[in-house]
Amino acid sequence: MKKLQHKPIVGCMRWGVWGENFTTSQYEQIINQCLAIGLDIFDHADIYGHYTTEADFGHALKGNASLRTKIKIITKCGINMLTPKRPHHAIKSYDTSAAHITKSVEQSLQNFHTDYIDTLLIHRPDILMHVEEIAATITTLKTAGKIKSFGVCNFTTSQVALLHKYIPIEHHQVEISLTNLNAFDNGVLDQCQLENIEAQSWSPMGNGIFTEKTEQHTRILAEADSLSKAYECSVNQILLAFLYAHPSRIVPVIGTTKFERIQEAKKAMEIELKREDFYKLWSASTRKEVA
Repeated sequence: MKKLQHKPIVGCMRWGVWGENFTTSQYEQIINQCLAIGLDIFDHADIYGHYTTEADFGHALKGNASLRTKIKIITKCGINMLTPKRPHHAIKSYDTSAAHITKSVEQSLQNFHTDYIDTLLIHRPDILMHVEEIAATITTLKTAGKIKSFGVCNFTTSQVALLHKYIPIEHHQVEISLTNLNAFDNGVLDQCQLENIEAQSWSPMGNGIFTEKTEQHTRILAEADSLSKAYECSVNQILLAFLYAHPSRIVPVIGTTKFERIQEAKKAMEIELKREDFYKLWSASTRKEVA
């Protein structure tokens, strides 16, 4: 029996000045296109577009309460980026203090013209993080209704376990793809299943797989091309079907600016990759058979 999959998350990092630099009407158009095919979760971070993309997206929501109720917003905080937009930052650093998290959430609420964030993620593990302080801050924000759920990005399993002792972690966003298989064997996906944490994958098709010609990328794409013919789908869909085959129910974050590719990514949910085909792709990535 085919297992129920989680629908993809729509990644917005490249929608602003780091990519297509959409106008407000273009934001509205692509948001509504995504909603029309049942995709309603949009992934952000405070730093995207040098701290501008949240507000650009928010212009499409301003004065449009009905649109806000149809979507879910993920955003992240915890990175202090070096940028003219934040001249007081002397060096790129991490900050998960209560003051920083609270200030970041308040700014995101203002940027999105909303009174709640559906999901807040800590963007990177802060070497100096005080887990009890983070837990207390998140609890306060949840109690106030300013965030609905909480998670982390790019944490190790021990960092997740440490923070999870003090507050439930509901999501873990980490790089997972055929070019980065670490989460499959470093315990991240095991922990997600054990603790009922949603596993989200950034760069789910493989970081640089279409732009950097390496031996690994060539092997993966050759195998994916062969399988795409057998499954009558695109290479991109095969790359995503590889993730969907895993029992942790990985949720890909689709970071494209093209609606056609978002639509294609959703259709990948319908592909039930055979077990041997999963291992063909695995072997193409690792250049060896499993032991």
